[in-house]
Formats: sequence, structure tokens, C-alpha cells
Amino acid sequence: MTAPPMPRRPGADALARLGQAVPPVDPADASPHTFPDGGAWRTEIPSVEGPEALSAVLKESTRLDLPVHRISQGSGVWMLTDDEITEMVDACAALHIELCLFTGPRGTWDIGGSTRTESGGAGLRARGHDALAGCVEDALRAAGLGVRCLLVADEGVLWTLHRLRGAGLLPADTTLKLSALTGPVNPASYTVYEGLGADSLNVPSDLTAHHLTEIRRVSRAPMDMYIEAPDDLGGYVRMYETAELIRRGAPLYLKFGLSKSPGVYPYGAQLREHTLAGARERVRRGRLVLDLLARHGADGGMSPLGSRLPGELRRFPLPEGN
Repeated sequence: MTAPPMPRRPGADALARLGQAVPPVDPADASPHTFPDGGAWRTEIPSVEGPEALSAVLKESTRLDLPVHRISQGSGVWMLTDDEITEMVDACAALHIELCLFTGPRGTWDIGGSTRTESGGAGLRARGHDALAGCVEDALRAAGLGVRCLLVADEGVLWTLHRLRGAGLLPADTTLKLSALTGPVNPASYTVYEGLGADSLNVPSDLTAHHLTEIRRVSRAPMDMYIEAPDDLGGYVRMYETAELIRRGAPLYLKFGLSKSPGVYPYGAQLREHTLAGARERVRRGRLVLDLLARHGADGGMSPLGSRLPGELRRFPLPEGN
């Protein structure tokens, strides 16, 4: 089998003529892993906060011919009615797109004061038993309405939902996605979250390409990464690095966020126009990234549309009797 041609690197020919040749790529840096379908990358549109925003995303992705593997929401299951969740589930199912909803209460919204201090306290983690129970309630409710991907921001919630999945209280094909605001930053922490049940791990968008290689030396669990990050995650725009991020981080979800844009969590009608405009612009940002990959001959290796499962991952043993 012939190896695929090496993608053209940005500006390489012009810079070479000026005596500034691009350093050669080290093949040893490439990730040896793929999704179970053989693909190296999938796409995700985040911050899709309800049926109306989802409709805007689906319409715009059709207009711009942007392939979408996953849609994710950040305000939480508890911010949606049953009818709204069902409408989103049905719309995504019709197009074989995975729908991912955030679970439950989080420390940045409750009455605890530590998250408002300079240190940020415990961040999004679920504070106390009742917050943990709220996340479980959200997960069970969403799963009962057909949602098969749950977004988690707390390691205890993650392990609990993984145990519920193992006990058959959540469907076996439910996937658990780790939030960007909890994301691991080194190989050891990445493997811990994989062991706790994460099927897809959002890493911070300021990790270097070498950091991704370090992680891929110890884990094949799918990675999520904002190619453009929201301002509260740094506002980084890494479009020109996308091909290298895929090469180093595969299997990788390309997340199309939006910088210079106010946050929308928790979403409500007061944020409607901004949220709909942001939803459409995230799709446009995704199209820009895929166009850039195509210009450099690096757009191969996308997972087939409709694929969603992560493949076999390494887990910590579940307690006896779970």
C-alpha cells in the first residue's frame, strides 16, 4: 500500500526560494492511532444551545457543504424541555449526527464563592452530593429521550456515569465527553480520565503539537480540540496548524469555536440573536478550516459521516457488583 502524499506546508515553495526552507517533518511525531473506522479526524460544532440554534447550524452546514459528525451544547440538559431535547435528537438522528448535551449543576453557577475568587476554586466540578445527583438525573433523563453522548466536567461525575453505563442504567453505547474546562494537560492525566470512562477528551487549546505527541504515546482515546477557541478558553485561532494537529493528535475532533464573542451559557431568549449568529459563524469557521486543509492536500482521512463510537479504550476495573 502506497503511503499518502505529504501535505503541502503553508508557504513552503516561496520560502524555499528565499533560502528559508521549512524544517522537515519528523515521521516519528505522527500519531499511530485512528478512529475505529480508520479516520483520523471528525468535526464538531459546539455551543448549539437549543432546537433553533441547531436548525441554523444544519441549514448553514448544508449551504456551505460542511460535514458534521457531532453537535454539542453547553448550557446543560436541565436548561432544555423534554420537547426541545426530543426535537434536537430527531433532527440529529435524521442526518446521522451525534448530539452531545452537558450534564447538570456546576460549581461556576452555584452559591459557592470560591469560583469567583482569583484562583477559580474548583471550577465546573459538581459541589456536594446533590450536585452529583443532579448530573446523574440529567444523564438519565437525556438518555431516556434518546441522547447518546453526555458532556461531563467533573471526574467524580464521569466515573459515576461510567459505572451506570457498566450496570446497564445508561445505554451501553452512551459516550462520555470530557469538557474543555476540565481538560487534561499531560499524558498521565489524560490516561486517568480515559480510565475513569471518558470516550472523548477535550484538551486545552494552548497545548503544543509536541504535547499532543506525548499524549499519543500513551493513549489512543479520541481527543477534542478547539481549532478556534472561545475567549474564556484563550481565544486561540490555530487554523494554519490544523493539518499538524491532526497528524500529531489523531484520532481528533476538530471543534470550531468562536473568539471575540460573548459567552452564551446558560442560554435563554435574551441571547437569541447573538447565539443564532454565532451558530452560523461557527459553521463558516469550519468551512474555512476544511478549505485550508484542501488547499494543502491535507483534507484526507476524515471519518465517514455517521460514525461516532471511540473503539476499545483502557478502563479502570469497575467495583464488584458495580
